[in-house]
Amino acid sequence: MPMWTRRFALKALSCAAAVAAWPGAAWSMIVQAFQTRTVEEGPPAFDSVTGELVLTDGSREAYELVVDGMAEHPLKLNYAQLRALPQVSQTSDFHCVEGWSVLDVAWGGVRFKEITELARPAAGATHVVFHALGETGYGRGALRQYHECLPLGDLLRPELDYLLALDLGGVPLPLDRGAPLRLVCPFDLAYKSIKFVTRIEFTDAPQDGWWTVANPIYPLNAPVPSKRLRRKDPRG
Repeated sequence: MPMWTRRFALKALSCAAAVAAWPGAAWSMIVQAFQTRTVEEGPPAFDSVTGELVLTDGSREAYELVVDGMAEHPLKLNYAQLRALPQVSQTSDFHCVEGWSVLDVAWGGVRFKEITELARPAAGATHVVFHALGETGYGRGALRQYHECLPLGDLLRPELDYLLALDLGGVPLPLDRGAPLRLVCPFDLAYKSIKFVTRIEFTDAPQDGWWTVANPIYPLNAPVPSKRLRRKDPRG
């Protein structure tokens, strides 16, 4: 009887350990399902502990998010200041333009309204251009650095779940997922979900993003086809 009890206890502990490990294992599978798609050539590494960019020569400089353009109060926010803004978490699907999707991705970060409340877009501002760190290696002009443009009104609609993401799976974004900051656009194809965001510019007109300039067959607006969505696009 004591031997059976011991064996039973060991089996129970083994099962408990497997169950406890499952969420981490499942999340690891979700993260691994992301294929790395980055056009930037060697974006600087990022140290989430210090909030510093680590340049190719090993030197460091503080990361800053610049918010300007048609803003009444242009500003710069370092990493600690971004972290100090109200943080939210959401689980949403990620849809690549190439046809693959990753479901139930856990993001954490800042809603765009937190930025507008600080910067106060001017009355004529209608769109927002996001600019990325690093260069793409595709020459000069519109293809030198990755950028994307979205309507200001959409970014402020809570039901569209736009998010300036700082975290993935409860930990700071890794570099290949867009550290230190990326945009998450659950109802748009992933080329709108710009990584390595370093500047937010308010404008009075739409601008073609990097992907649209490089691949003219793709439109400025990139809603996910309805058949790929598990939740209806609130924009209809």
